[in-house]
Amino acid sequence: FFSFCSKSNTDRPPVIIPSDGYNEYTQYGTPFASIPKAEDIIMYEVNLRAMSLTGDLNGVINKLDHISSLGVNVLWLMPIHPIGEINSVNSPYSIRDFMEVSSEYGSLNDLRKLTDEAHKRGISVIMDWVANHTSWDNSWMENKDWYTQNSSGEIIHPPGTNWLDVADLNFSNEEMRLAMIDAMKYWIYEANIDGYRCDYADGVPYDFWKQAIDTLILTPERDFIFLAEGDRNNHFNAGFDLTFAWNSYSTIKEVFNGQSINKIFTSHNNEYTNIPDGKHKLRFTTNHDESAWDASPIVLFDGVMGATAATVINTFVGGVPLLYTGQEVGVATTTSFFDNSTIDWDANPDMLLSYNRIMNFYSQSDCSRSGINTIYSHNDIMCLRKTLDNKEVIIIVNVRNQSISYSLPESLQNTIWYNAMSDTTLELDTQIDLSGYDYLILSNDLSF
Repeated sequence: FFSFCSKSNTDRPPVIIPSDGYNEYTQYGTPFASIPKAEDIIMYEVNLRAMSLTGDLNGVINKLDHISSLGVNVLWLMPIHPIGEINSVNSPYSIRDFMEVSSEYGSLNDLRKLTDEAHKRGISVIMDWVANHTSWDNSWMENKDWYTQNSSGEIIHPPGTNWLDVADLNFSNEEMRLAMIDAMKYWIYEANIDGYRCDYADGVPYDFWKQAIDTLILTPERDFIFLAEGDRNNHFNAGFDLTFAWNSYSTIKEVFNGQSINKIFTSHNNEYTNIPDGKHKLRFTTNHDESAWDASPIVLFDGVMGATAATVINTFVGGVPLLYTGQEVGVATTTSFFDNSTIDWDANPDMLLSYNRIMNFYSQSDCSRSGINTIYSHNDIMCLRKTLDNKEVIIIVNVRNQSISYSLPESLQNTIWYNAMSDTTLELDTQIDLSGYDYLILSNDLSF
């Protein structure tokens, strides 16, 4: 049943089929030895069709220095596989061949070059993996039992969705499961990738994810990152390191529309209830879905200052921060991933400079990533103290588009701090005047 692996392809090495049902591959390159712990991740999602005018892997390679300048240590590539042509809407999530690089994006050698160059910069690379479904012209369709069928024996699209361009996979079929895991192994060995962001993870059974991750982590001398696009608690038990923080995304929009900033902390605490140690939520103010269907942060958070202030909140409250292609230069319109989009990378240079300072301070500050939160309650001002050993970080953010004179908590009055945004020291008085969407990132390490 692994005949799909043997078709001619100049990028694909010859394989032998061992008795355990999995193909054997030769490791390309040297496994990356600097996979960050979940709590230390700063992730950047790449929409290949928007990242460059060429819309391909080489376009991403050419932007790696830019991405690295944001303190990023994990790159998430949206799907790079050939797209189905039957019932097509040109979505990269309609996979025609799990073990090919689409000619739209380049070749296996281009992907290898990307992982090589990312690793040189200390950046791990994870691929988007679509386990729930395939395109209608995927070669797997020759195995009808690999797919979910209705009472008439017809293969169906994923129930409860309007995804008519894809066919729902049947996870009761063990042969399909083994083929899926084998395809995931392929990219680890043949392109030296460092893990997966798993699409629509809530639609796939727990026991498959457990089987897949248990198999992949047996790869010799490898550490991995597994991100579930889902929020089921059992994803962590299956082996995922991260799940999506959709509730925080909804909450931060509500706060910038007038709700109390305290809702952010309530959401954070609720999301971290019963999460195992070492596991985390992925925080975002946009991603490919939200940017395509909702709106850009510039629209959602009332301009450049509001969008940047929202990123400061999401980054420092807790969890793992995600940046999405073009977010850092203030893309104002929605960004499609169904066709090529053009991003003006020279737009809003001051915003890009702010993102550089915010994310690099965060990446270099253990206290920012792992500190214990102390919250100073206020409706319109987020005031947060993070403490780790003898390190302290103070985050103050005005979530309103108007000036506010904020009376500082007594413990912060008449204290001296390093100001990360201006690279100067700042002496606090008893109150501070904040313009609309203004923010401060302060550290007690004056030599920072």
